Amino acid sequence: MTDGSQPPPSTEGAPADPAAALRAAVRAVESGERSAASFFTRPEPAPRRPAAPPRARTEGPVPAPGGAQAPVPEGLVELLARGGAPAELAGPVATALGEGATAELADDPWRLLAVPGMLPAQADGFARALLGTACDPQDVRRGVALTGWLLERAALAGHTALESGALAESLAGQGVADPEETLRAAVEEGAVLVFQDTVAVPGEEETSPVRVLFGLDRCALAEESLADGLARLGGSAPAGAAPDAPGWAEAAAGAPTPSAGELITAVAAHTVVAHTGGEAARAEPAALVAAARGLGLRAYAAAHGPDGRERLARLLPEGAADAAVTVAGLLSGAEGPERDAEGALALDLLAVLDTPQLTVETAATLVESLPDGARLVLSGDPAVLGAAGPGQVLADVLACGAVPHLTSRTPDAGPVGELVSGIAIGELYQVAAPDREVVIVPAADAGEAVHRTVQLVTDSIPRAVGVPAAEVRVITVGHGGAAGTRVLNAALKERLNPGPGRFAGFDPGDQVAYSPAPGHTRPATVTGADAEGLRLTCPDGPVTVPRDRVARAVRHGWAITAHQAAGARWPAVVAVLPGDAVAALDRSWIYTAFSRAERHLSVVQGAGPALARAVAEPPAGARGTRLAALLRPQPVPGG
Repeated sequence: MTDGSQPPPSTEGAPADPAAALRAAVRAVESGERSAASFFTRPEPAPRRPAAPPRARTEGPVPAPGGAQAPVPEGLVELLARGGAPAELAGPVATALGEGATAELADDPWRLLAVPGMLPAQADGFARALLGTACDPQDVRRGVALTGWLLERAALAGHTALESGALAESLAGQGVADPEETLRAAVEEGAVLVFQDTVAVPGEEETSPVRVLFGLDRCALAEESLADGLARLGGSAPAGAAPDAPGWAEAAAGAPTPSAGELITAVAAHTVVAHTGGEAARAEPAALVAAARGLGLRAYAAAHGPDGRERLARLLPEGAADAAVTVAGLLSGAEGPERDAEGALALDLLAVLDTPQLTVETAATLVESLPDGARLVLSGDPAVLGAAGPGQVLADVLACGAVPHLTSRTPDAGPVGELVSGIAIGELYQVAAPDREVVIVPAADAGEAVHRTVQLVTDSIPRAVGVPAAEVRVITVGHGGAAGTRVLNAALKERLNPGPGRFAGFDPGDQVAYSPAPGHTRPATVTGADAEGLRLTCPDGPVTVPRDRVARAVRHGWAITAHQAAGARWPAVVAVLPGDAVAALDRSWIYTAFSRAERHLSVVQGAGPALARAVAEPPAGARGTRLAALLRPQPVPGG
């Protein structure tokens, strides 16, 4: 995106605030006073060190944290020591930077920010130790590294791209004096990619505004691959039974609910369909898969995790349980169909449940794996919290307007279902609960919230509701704080499974949350430990977590966060809303936490009126992504 004929913008009269200067430049692009290409062009740029080649996007599920590390290159440990960094960092640095890590880090100490978990202050200290008096806070290398670091942080929060103004403000907050210059350098060195998205305005095609966005190459590749894959599927003739085959009409007429019949009819006519609804709506993709199998199609339904797969399997007819798989199992080949000679999954129809939990990278890999003509249903509950990673796949597919969309008319049953249905539209109902399906327990402070929670799990719910403590899950706002998962799990362990924690803090019988990969949390029970690691029993079988991964991949799991709980359900849930967590509450969090309960929901309420306000206000801002724009038909200039 360069245009050598464009001069650099004048700085005369520019705002003193560097972030404001960049916003002014972006406004000039959006208004047409300045070309988008010139925004990223400098006359006769100074020579720069060669950029590292872009990494290929990870195929398949995201690698598990703490997996095999790259060999440590010669001299790396010594270089780290000169910079005051511990030798234990050599493995993560080698994994992040590759076999040339020693030379790359010596040339640019701020490349240390490529290591997950590293902070700017740590990289600055390392650079000062290596460079001495030559260390300059305005060094372009520092600005480029910070740009990548900020975008990696944004990806963890769900964004695949950030608008230039927001990124400039973040750079200014890190002490970068000239964000515009820094962003130019980051683009020229290939550290980040820049995009200009035209926002179509009806009747104003020639003056449509332009958004200037920055993103990481892996996120950009994933979004573009996903958009191309959905377009490929949407433009291919459906495999198997033709849309007008009598079997489709008969299956729709015999569907268990009207919404299921409508979904069957839509999928008969279209290769890509979006489907939304709550927990009860999961029966509709199950009915679709059963109908398609009756027509001789190779049909499967994929859930986010083992819990969702088991709930789905119960909805399928006897003998069709093999049609229920997990997304990770499908992609790894551990579940579902084999791949054909071209590497595509040997199937004709795939219904993906829990689509909001898919990162854009996983979704792209999944769609790339489907053969031409395969029918694809992207199904899920749009009110739940999104993926633990970049992208908002279902929201973007719905927003693009290019994919048929069906909304289930099957309501979730019971008092809990009535409560969460109201929350989804911004209403906090007082529901009738004759059998104590929903109970509100006031808590004056965090200490009382912890006390009440332990009492509910260990005594009140088992005694009054008949759900044993092992089938109760506590959901709270975060890991830290006076009523976070750490405090709650310590209190629950003391009552439910006291012990010295002799296996890296765990004892046999402990309930844990095991994260084999970012965004994938599985409930498990500790059974023991040996030289190989911590042994767990998960819903889908035994697992041994290597000793060096335990601290990062395993937490006590009587209490978890709503993000960890998304995609799973339990017979009883205790949602903890302490007063000090008011700022973290929003409609999506509350909806997700409350809707994890199948039979009983206790709400330990310390948030007061803030709970109703959080439900009434719109959910937190959408993630920054480009997928909807990539999927949306582009206007034809002068058309």
